Parts: sequence; C-alpha cells; structure tokens
Amino acid sequence: MVATESAEALDELCVNTIRTLSIDAVQAANSGHPGTPMAMAPVAYTLWQQFLRYDPAAPIWPDRDRFVLSVGHASALLYSMLHLSGVRSVNPDYETLGEPAVSIDDLRNFRQLDSKCPGHPEYRWTAGVEATTGPLGTGLATSVGMAIAARWLAAYFNRPGFELFTYNTYALCGDGDLMEGVAAEAASLAGHLELSNLCWIYDSNEISIEGSTELAFTEDVATRFIGHRWRVLRVRDANDAKTLAAAVSDFQGETERPTLIIVDSQIGYGAPTKQGTASAHGEPLGESEAAAAKRFYGWPEDEQFLVPDGVYEHFADGIGARGQQLRNEWEILFDRYRTEYPELAGHLDAMLRRQLPDGWDAEIPEYAADVKGIATRSSSGEVLNAVATKLPWLLGGSADLAPSTKTRLTFDGAGDFSSGDLGGRNLHFGVREFASAAVANGLALAKIRAYWSTFLIFSDFARGAIRLSALMELPVIHIFTHDSIGVGEDGPTHQPVEHLASLRAIPGLDVFRPCDANEVAETWRTVMPLQHEPAAIVLTRQNLPTLDRQRYGAAAGVARGAYILADPPGGEAPDVIVIATGSEVHIAVAAYEQLTTEGARVRVVSMPCQELFDRQPAEYRRMVLPPHITARVAIEKASTFGWDRYTGFEGTIVGMHTFGASAPLKELQTRFGFTPDNLTERIRGYLEPTV
Repeated sequence: MVATESAEALDELCVNTIRTLSIDAVQAANSGHPGTPMAMAPVAYTLWQQFLRYDPAAPIWPDRDRFVLSVGHASALLYSMLHLSGVRSVNPDYETLGEPAVSIDDLRNFRQLDSKCPGHPEYRWTAGVEATTGPLGTGLATSVGMAIAARWLAAYFNRPGFELFTYNTYALCGDGDLMEGVAAEAASLAGHLELSNLCWIYDSNEISIEGSTELAFTEDVATRFIGHRWRVLRVRDANDAKTLAAAVSDFQGETERPTLIIVDSQIGYGAPTKQGTASAHGEPLGESEAAAAKRFYGWPEDEQFLVPDGVYEHFADGIGARGQQLRNEWEILFDRYRTEYPELAGHLDAMLRRQLPDGWDAEIPEYAADVKGIATRSSSGEVLNAVATKLPWLLGGSADLAPSTKTRLTFDGAGDFSSGDLGGRNLHFGVREFASAAVANGLALAKIRAYWSTFLIFSDFARGAIRLSALMELPVIHIFTHDSIGVGEDGPTHQPVEHLASLRAIPGLDVFRPCDANEVAETWRTVMPLQHEPAAIVLTRQNLPTLDRQRYGAAAGVARGAYILADPPGGEAPDVIVIATGSEVHIAVAAYEQLTTEGARVRVVSMPCQELFDRQPAEYRRMVLPPHITARVAIEKASTFGWDRYTGFEGTIVGMHTFGASAPLKELQTRFGFTPDNLTERIRGYLEPTV
C-alpha cells in the first residue's frame, strides 16, 4: 500500500501530466484553448479517478457513467484523460479494438487533419467521446437526454435483483454554456423531471473571450438553478480535491433533484500565465509562458508530451481497475438476466445494435383511395402509433404541440414520462424547441429510437441540434407539421418558406415531404431502418387526397426518394416533366389530368426526398428524369432555392419568393400561383402551340 503522502504526490503528478499534455497539444497546434484544461485538470482527474463508473477497456459498456464535455473548446482536457486512462478504440460495428482511442501521436497532431483529436470532440470519431457538443450549451441539453434515457432504460429493463441500468450523467460546463438559452431550457426541464442522476460541474472562472464576465454576465447562477429546482453545491477552489470529492459524493446520494456543482477557478490556475485574460482562454500560451507554467508545476521545461513513470499505472489502478470490476460484475449479471428474461435481453441486444424486431411494420395501415383524404400529420400519427406498438424503445414527444403535430402515443400503456412514471413513452418538452431536439439526440446516444416534433416554422430554433444529429450520425426523427403557407391566416410569421431548403442543406439529413397517407406510411418504412442517418418528416395541417394507386405509381417509390407517379397513356414518351412534393403533388396530378385530356404528354414525378433520390444509381435517376427532356416544371410551396438542379436552365419553378401573407388558404394559393390552372399554363409553355 502506498503511503498517503506518496499517493497524494502521485495524484498531483497525474494532474500536472494532464495539464502539461494539454499545454503541449495546444502549443504544437499553435491553436486551441489551454486555460480551461489547466484549471479543470484537478476536477476531471478527481471525477474520473475516484468516481466515474467507466471501463476504459470497454467504452461502450451500456451501464457506464456518461461524461459530456459541454465546454468543447477545452477538448485537450478530454483527450488527455482518454489517453492517460487507456481508453480503447471502438470500430463502427461497436467492436472494441486493442489500439488506444487517443495515442501520444494523436495528441501531437491535435487539431490536425485525420487526428483523433479534432478541435472539438466528435462522437463516432474518437472512442470515449460521448457526444459531439459543438456550440456552447448544446452539450448540457444533450446530457439531459442521456439522463432521461437512463431513467427510462431502468424502468423498462431493470427487474428485482437485476439493476442493469444505474448510470449517472456528468457534464462539464462553463460561463459560456450557461449564457446560452438552450442550457436554461434544458435545466428547467431537468429540474421539472427531478433527474437526480444528472450532475453539471460548472467551471466558474468569470472569463469569456471578450474578457471578464462582468461585461455581460452578472446573474446569480446559484439562485437561478435553485429556481430550476436543482441542488446547488459549491467548491471554492478547483484544486481542492477533497471538497470536490465530497460534493460528488453528495450528488450520488441525491434522490430528488439534479445537482449543479459550482467550481470556482481561474484560467490557467496555479501557473504564472496571463491570469484572467482572453489570451489564456482562447490562444496558445506561447513558448515562454508554456515554459514558465511547466516550471511552476516542477516540470522539465524542454520536455514535450511527457508522461512520467507511474502515471499510466496509477490510472490503471484507479479508473481502470474499478471500471473493469464494475463491468465484469455487470456482464455476469446480464448473463443471468438472459436466462431469467430472454425476451427483454433480446430487446436490449437489438436496441444497442439499432436493429428492429421482426414484424415491426406489421400494423402500418394501407390507405384506400379517397378524394377527401386526410392530413399527412394525421396519417403520420396513425403510422407512428402502429410502429410504436411493435417497437418498445421508440419514444419521444413534442415541444408543447402534440395535439397539433399528432405525435402522441395513444395506445394502452404508452404513458407520459414524468418523475412519477419513468417508463412513460410520451415526453413533454414544453415550449423548448432547441432543448427538445438536443434531448432527442441524448436519447439516441443511449440507442433509444427517439423522435420529437414542432411546427416547421420553429425548426429554426432547433437547427443547431438538428445539425448535430447529422454530424453524430444519429437516427433521430425530426417531425415537422404545418409545412407551408397552408397554415393560412396565421400569416408570414408562421408560414415556413425557406425552411425546407435550409434543412436540405444539412449534410446527412434526409428530408421527407410525403404527398398523401400512403407516402407517409412508406416514409416511415424507409426511415425506421436507418441506423446512422437522421430524418426530417415534413407534414401538412390540411387534408390531402389519398391517391388511387391503381391509377398512379406505387407509394413504395418513396424508398428511392423520387418516382414516376404518372406518365402519358399508351407508353408514349413524355414531352414535359412536372416534379412536386407534398401537397403540391395533387396540383401536379390535376394539371396532368387536364393536359392528358388535351393530348399532351406529361410525366409527373413525386419527389418526397431529394437526398435519397440523389443517392440512387445514375441509371435510375436518368430513367426518372431523362436528361434529354429539358422541359421541366417544379412546384413546391417553399423557396425555389435548390430546385434548379432538377429543372435545369430551361426549366421553371413555381415556388415562394416572399414570406407569404395572412389569408385563407384558397386565397393564398391563388395569389402565389399554387393552382392547377396556373401550373397547367406553365406546362403549356413547353408544349406545341396546337396543344
């Protein structure tokens, strides 16, 4: 047994190793933020070495504690921890490999191309990174989703004597995080839900990029969080490991509230740097100051990326040994669980691999042709419920709009998730769009199949989290209703115009705008098997006719993004192609029927998902949109931006060029040209004068 003095000296050596590795990484890159890693090294070390329920050899063990670095600019801190803890790499098939997640060479190549140490940590790129937090505040909101997931997983899978899910979620944040509105949204929700398994550690250093927080941030954070129904603890010195350990222990004993631990620190604490300056926060120290800092730590000034003897071993004896024992105990428990509860064990295996159970789509309805029809938001709600009855880990909710977005699960046993019903599958996010999407990301990071919803116009509020779901390759389902100027009298403040183009601009996000109930059903059939791609499903408030699929193309074409809905009779080649999505498909069909009676040769293409169509083989795309047919008309009640790649220079786009107006739908359609008569005239412009 090492003497107490020696153990304390070894702890200090490990802390200073974290600090100097971070200094060296930032200095080598000549880019990055050394201040927070230097200040928070004792905090991260104490948490990981003494408390974190985490096995570095198995970084995807389901019951591990989650550590979220919401201050993503302090990435050198996390990379140093991953390296020193010996976290192993995981491949895309979730198989743990033998190589380190972060090697010394990766640290040497911090912020360089292909390094496992990018400027901000990235999920699926570096093993041990639990979430891509990106912009400040978003990581905190994501951590709330992780904490909700832990509660739900425990309610669904745990049984007496089989506590499979007990993990906590920790997030390290700073002043900038707490200035962002999304953090307040998420904190309010977490307090309401009494997420006592959630701990935010707040690095209160009173510095932001522009200088002292006195410039713009002087609120009483502790009082605010007490108002959010959180427990608030304070550590007056970031170097005080004993007080910090006591605070974390208090958190672990809390049963009714989330915990905020406020840790007072200084940027680059303890080293003779430019204390409290933006330079120490957002720039490398520079050679002279880096050397001075190392002298202060008793470090060789000319050594780079030094890990002294005993440091790796100390981490291995701490978090490594503890984590391995906890994981081994869990795996023994789970082996017994498989015998006692084989069906639930099978569900957990499938969920963790993002697989769907057999027959998951057996209850999806098929809709008969109906001129009166049904709003796509309503048919989507029916399909969602049909899928959710077969997929127990599909859950989500709305940003206070479930009655309008039709996203409530209504079957027996669905329930409402709350502090009193942790197994409920309907989440009530409140009017918090950004937090809703970030929480859905957190759920998906726990492998829950997550969705959330709001009106399309409000997708702007959530865009940061939607983007991160694509960046992290999470199969979150973003459901947006009230999809166009079809909301009518609500006016341009509530009429989405540029939003479809904006969503389609996000790499990796599939945006679906189905035209009727059967396209809705096929959209869900297409989206649910996705394992690494988020999807946005965009739906109408107003009823749309259900097309007669005996007369028009099969809705199964949704799976290819675009398909031929109608062609000239008799197998004749078309002279003009009309491309439409959503509610405008029916305008295209009406124009097609009129022109067909006049002898015109028109093809109608339904294009519910541009991204999916663009991924099809070239032969299929040429078949649907033959390059030699340059007479093309696209119609969509949205910005025309981006449609020219399908219509070409000689094509026409019927779309929106203003923000709309407040009026009944029929008047708006006439004003902006979304009528069969107007479309017919546009098409006639491409036909022979005799037609």
